[in-house]
Amino acid sequence: MEVALVSVATGALKPVLAKLGALAGDEYRRFKGVPGDIKSLTHELAAMDAFLLKMLEEEDPDVQDKVWMNEVREPSYDMEDSIDDFMQSVGSEDTKPDGFLEKMKNSLGKLGKMKARRRFGNEIGDLKKQLIEVAERNARYKAREAFSKANNATIDPRALAIFKHASELVGIDEPKAEVIKLLTKGESTHEQMKLVSIVGSGGMGKTTLANQVYQDLKGEFKCRAFLSVSRSPDMMNIMRTIFSEVSGKDYANTEAGSIQQLISKIANFLADKRYFVVIDDIWDVDTWHVIKLAFPVTSSESIIITTTRINEVAESCCSTPFSGDIYCIRPLEMVHSRHLFYTRLFSAQENCPSYLKTVSEHILKKCAGLPLAIIAISGLLANIERTEGPWKQVEDSIGRALERNPSVEGMMKILSLSFFELPAHLKSCLLCLSIFPEDSVIKKKVLINRWIAERLIHTESGYSTSYEFGERCFNELINRSLIQPGETDRRGIIKSCRLHDTILDFIISRSIEENFVTLVGVPSLSVGTHNKVRRLSLQASKQKEVIVPRSLVLSHVRSLDVFGESVKIPSMDKFRHLRFLDFAYCQQLENHHLENIDKLFQLRYLSLRGAKKVSKLPEQIGRLWCLEILNLRFTSVCELPASIANLKRLVHLLVNHNVTLPCGISKLQALEKLKLVSVYNQPLNFLQEFEQQQSLKILTLDFEDYNSADRVNGENESKRTIIVASLRNLGSLLSLTVWDGPEFVRESLCPMPLSVQKLKVRRSIIPHVPNWVSSLISLQKLRLELVRAEQKDFYILGGLPVLRYLILRIDGSEIRNTSLTEEPEVTRVIVCGEVGFPCLRIFNYDSERAVMNLTFAVGAMPKVDDLRIQFNAAKTGSLGTSGDFDLGIENLPSLLKIRCVVWGDGVDSSRVEAAKAAIREAANAHPNRPTLFFGL
Repeated sequence: MEVALVSVATGALKPVLAKLGALAGDEYRRFKGVPGDIKSLTHELAAMDAFLLKMLEEEDPDVQDKVWMNEVREPSYDMEDSIDDFMQSVGSEDTKPDGFLEKMKNSLGKLGKMKARRRFGNEIGDLKKQLIEVAERNARYKAREAFSKANNATIDPRALAIFKHASELVGIDEPKAEVIKLLTKGESTHEQMKLVSIVGSGGMGKTTLANQVYQDLKGEFKCRAFLSVSRSPDMMNIMRTIFSEVSGKDYANTEAGSIQQLISKIANFLADKRYFVVIDDIWDVDTWHVIKLAFPVTSSESIIITTTRINEVAESCCSTPFSGDIYCIRPLEMVHSRHLFYTRLFSAQENCPSYLKTVSEHILKKCAGLPLAIIAISGLLANIERTEGPWKQVEDSIGRALERNPSVEGMMKILSLSFFELPAHLKSCLLCLSIFPEDSVIKKKVLINRWIAERLIHTESGYSTSYEFGERCFNELINRSLIQPGETDRRGIIKSCRLHDTILDFIISRSIEENFVTLVGVPSLSVGTHNKVRRLSLQASKQKEVIVPRSLVLSHVRSLDVFGESVKIPSMDKFRHLRFLDFAYCQQLENHHLENIDKLFQLRYLSLRGAKKVSKLPEQIGRLWCLEILNLRFTSVCELPASIANLKRLVHLLVNHNVTLPCGISKLQALEKLKLVSVYNQPLNFLQEFEQQQSLKILTLDFEDYNSADRVNGENESKRTIIVASLRNLGSLLSLTVWDGPEFVRESLCPMPLSVQKLKVRRSIIPHVPNWVSSLISLQKLRLELVRAEQKDFYILGGLPVLRYLILRIDGSEIRNTSLTEEPEVTRVIVCGEVGFPCLRIFNYDSERAVMNLTFAVGAMPKVDDLRIQFNAAKTGSLGTSGDFDLGIENLPSLLKIRCVVWGDGVDSSRVEAAKAAIREAANAHPNRPTLFFGL
């Protein structure tokens, strides 16, 4: 049975319908009147469910409809909670809807539970009466038209290109030049600091412009920083960030007592230095008056850029003692608006069809040169049929708000249109982002796991897991330009996202109106009129303690998030129906706060990541029958309670190094990800059970302390033998990471499961590539650490048929340990066509501590388009080639990107410059003209 979804449109109606269907079975017919009530209630709810879905597509329902929608949606959560309470009362641990029918068959036969069943029967009758009264007050069921829907399984490259063009190409050159001119004008430029305040409404591109100027000029300053302030500034965090960035100190080492002390530290540090600082998104004068104290006016040739929506703030920034210039950002000209618009909608090889040109021009005119509006509308149109009718409908829906006043109000009209065109499940996914504070970097993995835990998404046909479908939803929100791509990994895969503050304002307003999220602690935002909370986000800075208002009813909360160190942690026994609990990096969380956590019988996701004061889990955690993800990384927990073995639905278990895991792991048959297992810390019984983890897909092993003085090496040898034998039997294993295990890696792993697609070896330097690597026919990503690279190593690696990403780190430790009287023998390795590498796309060769001895011959690595190399120029010579640093880069036929780091010996920089010149010359000579970047 497929899991029914919760949504912003229908609340918990779908799960309720699924569970009522199970309740209507034969075993319940003995209770007089109840089966009839259930059947009648089910029919009523099904009709209401369909109507609510239609109403969600209505951009502006009338007041009566909004009241009716709320009257139906809100009780649905209470209905599901009532059913779940009943399920809990009959004593089974299986409360998952998938197993609901079987549970009912077993539980209803227990005569000792008659009281609970009768009470539940009465509740069913009451619910039926309540809904009939609601329906009688609202006799109008409507059906409305909605735009056609389209699904995108992957990121549309045009959706990413639009952010690139918005920030690099479209209309940016002229304003960037004007701002730089203001910063460099006048004869006194080299005698005093310069300040420019960029002012303009939301969505005009102030941050983009400031960032472009920053990227152009930052290379001239050793002391530099770029940070966002936002509407709810945490001044301690802001000052620590400034100090960290301008000084190069780690953020964790910038704690300095009071804000005043930290300001003094920054000012003293910058007193005799040139600095360049961008302070983005300042909302009030008082905030600027504090921040400016950190920047000495006497620092000659220094630069400050501020951005704000408020003229009064811009004027304050430019007043005494800084005496700067105000730059009023202008809307895009039509030619640039057109460029931005068409970049999102059409590829480089196609043009706008003639029948869409007129309506496109009308839409662009209504967007009034506002970049965010153009991006939002083009994201909407990209998912609509390319015919004039639907595009004309969009044009008519926009109105003329932005033409009259390019303000936030006009922008909200644009965003409303984009929101109401979304499918129901994407509406819910998007509104979940209103939980996060302004300017948050939101991790994709955490976001998708939230959607899964709350059952806002489920697996669709063609997708093997819920997470893969979640990635589809994430990609589609990017394609529609509703969220912005954030950090990417080395393969270019997006790992996080951000929200423009105008879009955040919009989804917060929608979430409050729909009682989807309740925000507590956000300045200038009062708690909504709904006292029953569905999702609770507690947000605070250090300066003000946040306490949950007593007026809020917390017994039906589905998710709880805590942001900030001054939030008072509420008692867990108030959150009986919680599904998602995120205490990540909650520094005030302590062991006693986890008391009563066993009451959360519906909890599916629990993150204590970074909660350093948590050192012990309660034994009762084993009663969280529904728990699927448990994250204990970066806590102080050293041992897990034995009851963890009772968590039969646990899919991900993430713990620290040196954590002792309990025996009984063989019971965790749903476990797919285990990170990490400190092998020599575990009891033998645990390791012997390990081979029974047949669902395990992702595993991290740590072999540190193999030769520890307080251990018996013979016992460690036995443990290593057991874990090797267990690995061979893990037929579902896809990813293996090994730490501190050179003895383990050399030849121990043969044979490895043929299913393995990723193998990463860290802090485990071995002399050569093991022969067993050649058996990994499914391997796509490989990271190894070698003493040196030899020709035979590349023949083994080149034979891997589907390898796409290869990282080789060359340590050269044996070479460095050679007697000073001996010349280290380093041989040139030729990578040619016959070596193989048929599918390799990314090659990372890190020989920072050793000689660069690679040469690419004709036909080498035919598909590599991304090359990353590090080497020591002082140790690298010609090695028998035609000239110094001749790596043969021109022989990589598909090359598009080169990232190069050249190290020296700290004395002679000429070798470093010669190496860079040679790499630069090779890149320029390559027919593909690959982009070249020097630096980490």
